Amino acid sequence: MQQVQEKTALIWFRNNLRVNDNISLYKSTQDYKKVIAVYFFDPKLFQKDTFGFRKTEKYRAQFLIETIKDLSQNLANLNITLFTYYDSPENQIPKICEVFSVETIYSQKEWTLEEINTNKLIKNKLSKNINFIEDYDQFLFHPNQVTKNFNNIPDVFTTFRKKVEKQINVLPELRILALDKNNLLKNPTTLPTLHELGFNEFNTKTASAFPFSGGENAALKRLKYYFFESKKVVFYKKTRNGLIGANYSTKFSPWLANGSISAKTIYWNIKEFEEKHGSNQSTYWVVFELIWRDYFKYISLKYDNKIFKIGGILDKDYHWNSDKKIIQNWINGKTKDNFVNANMIELKETGWMSNRGRQNVASYFAKELLQDWRIGAAYFESLLIDYDVHSNYGNWMYVAGVGNDPRDRKFNTKLQAERYDSNYKFRELWLQKTLF
Repeated sequence: MQQVQEKTALIWFRNNLRVNDNISLYKSTQDYKKVIAVYFFDPKLFQKDTFGFRKTEKYRAQFLIETIKDLSQNLANLNITLFTYYDSPENQIPKICEVFSVETIYSQKEWTLEEINTNKLIKNKLSKNINFIEDYDQFLFHPNQVTKNFNNIPDVFTTFRKKVEKQINVLPELRILALDKNNLLKNPTTLPTLHELGFNEFNTKTASAFPFSGGENAALKRLKYYFFESKKVVFYKKTRNGLIGANYSTKFSPWLANGSISAKTIYWNIKEFEEKHGSNQSTYWVVFELIWRDYFKYISLKYDNKIFKIGGILDKDYHWNSDKKIIQNWINGKTKDNFVNANMIELKETGWMSNRGRQNVASYFAKELLQDWRIGAAYFESLLIDYDVHSNYGNWMYVAGVGNDPRDRKFNTKLQAERYDSNYKFRELWLQKTLF
C-alpha cells in the first residue's frame, strides 16, 4: 500500500452491512471525495464464551461470509473499496488510518459491552486528530426523535408502541450516489473461508425454513417476493406462527440482524404495498414486529448491561440451576417433550427456529427445567442465523420472568404442540421416528 496524502474517510462496517439507507455511507460520501471501507471478521466473535459455546457458529458464519461478499460488490458499484480482515479492529484500523491519511471514521453506533470495549481499544491507539463519527442506524424510530433520556423509555411495550405510533414519524430512506471511478483501489485483502474461521463446509438442510443466502441483494429479493410478487404479506398475521417452510413468515430477521436491510426500508415498502393493494391487520403486523425489535433496543439502551445479568432488568432473585446433563439433553433434543425436541433439533441442524418454537423451548428451559436462562440465551447467540443481541436477551429475559413481562408466564408446551402441530408434521420432520 502506497502512502496517500489526500484526506480520506473510512467507513467501518459493523451490523450495517448494506449500501441502501446507510447513514455512515451517506455522510462519508457527502463529506469526502476519497472514501474507503473496512469489515473485520473479529476473532473474538468466533471464540468460546463463558458457557462453552462458540459466540458465532457455522450457520451465521457462512451467512456473514455471503453478506460481506455481496457488500463488497455493491460498494464496488459505488466505486468504494471494501478491505476485509480476519483480525481485530484495534489491530488494523490505526494502520489503515496511517496508510490512507484517514481524517474521519464513520461507523454505526453500538452500545453493548463488547462493542464499547472494542471502541475503547481502537481510540486508545488512534491519533487524537482523527474524528470518530457514530450514528444510530438500526432503528425504525430514530432515538433522536423518541427521547432525550433513555431512562424515560416505558417498561411496558404497549405504552411504548402507542406513543411512537402516535407521535413519531419514520424518517425517509437515504439514497447514496456513486463516487468517481478513481476512488476505487486495488484490494490486496481477501474474504476468510469458512475453514479459516474454524468450521467445516456444510450443505443447508433441504427441510430448512430459511434456505436463503446472506447479503443485501438476497434481502431485497425476498422483500420483493414476499410483498409484491406473492403478496404473502396479506396473510402474515394468520401464518406467522407456522413451523414448516419458507413462507409462513417474512424471514427478514437474519438480514435485519446484520443490517443487510434496514427497518426503514421494510417499513416504506409496506407503505408502498398498502397504497397499491390496501392495508389489513397483516400488513400492520409486520410493522408491529419491527416496533418490538426497536423496543428491545431501547430497553438495552435504558438498562445497559443489566440485560446480561441473571436477575435481568427486574433484579429478580430466582434460584437457577446449571446442570450440564439437563442442558445438553435440551441442546440435543432429548428432553421429555417431543415438541421442544423437534424445535431444538431444527436449530442444531439449520441455525433457524420459528418464533413459536423459540418461545416454547426458552420457556421450557427456564420454567420447566429451571436452568440459568443466560445459558439458553448464549446457546441461541451461538446458533441462530438471525442473532440480534438486544432481541435475543430481551426475549430470553421476557420468557424467564426477569424482563418486560410482569405476568411471568409459562408456556404449556403440550397445549402449544396440539395447537400449532396437531398433525405432527413438524415433529415428524425433525424427530424422524415414530411418534405414536
